[in-house]
Amino acid sequence: LLGWIAGVHLEEIGKIAPKVFDGATGEAHEDGAAMLYVQLPRAQPARLDIVNIFSQGEEQIFVFDENGFEVEKATVNGREVDLAAYLTEEAIDTRLPLVANYAGALINVSVQDVSPEENRVKFYAPVVAGVEYRLAQNLANYAQAFAERTSDGGADDFSCNCILNYVYGELEGRQAGECTGPATFGEIAYMLLNQTMVRLRVEENAA
Repeated sequence: LLGWIAGVHLEEIGKIAPKVFDGATGEAHEDGAAMLYVQLPRAQPARLDIVNIFSQGEEQIFVFDENGFEVEKATVNGREVDLAAYLTEEAIDTRLPLVANYAGALINVSVQDVSPEENRVKFYAPVVAGVEYRLAQNLANYAQAFAERTSDGGADDFSCNCILNYVYGELEGRQAGECTGPATFGEIAYMLLNQTMVRLRVEENAA
């Protein structure tokens, strides 16, 4: 399963609801998904992978008590904190995602909004209770790191890249590897991801 999350222009977030459309009927949905099922010949298997330019930092370990897109508290290095106040007081760069290790796959959760006044932090993907997250290591050059990871000499049959990579990496007008798809508000590689590129390649004449 791969895909992306519908969005609107960055200046219209919160003003216009994103929609998906049923191509057969033209019907629009604000709370649904459009799905395409594809069956490939046995000799042409699909290979789905991700490109995540981030690695885990060594300082803070964040653990949450509940699943969700919005939280008030977290445990940081064993101490419970009001997360919005903590991120503000510590001057945490929220362009860096929280990164969890899922059996060797590094999965990001990106910060959408920090509001100390309302005592809440909103994320673009849900945090999972009990999972250890670490703040991503800072990148010396965001755009260069992304270009190096996506320039492996092969062209993708399809890819979609997170809008946060596009904005934070200043990728407008730049070639980011052999990308053949949109910059999106969230990308799906079996699950919802953040600040990640999803790539699909169909192997020809595989044994």
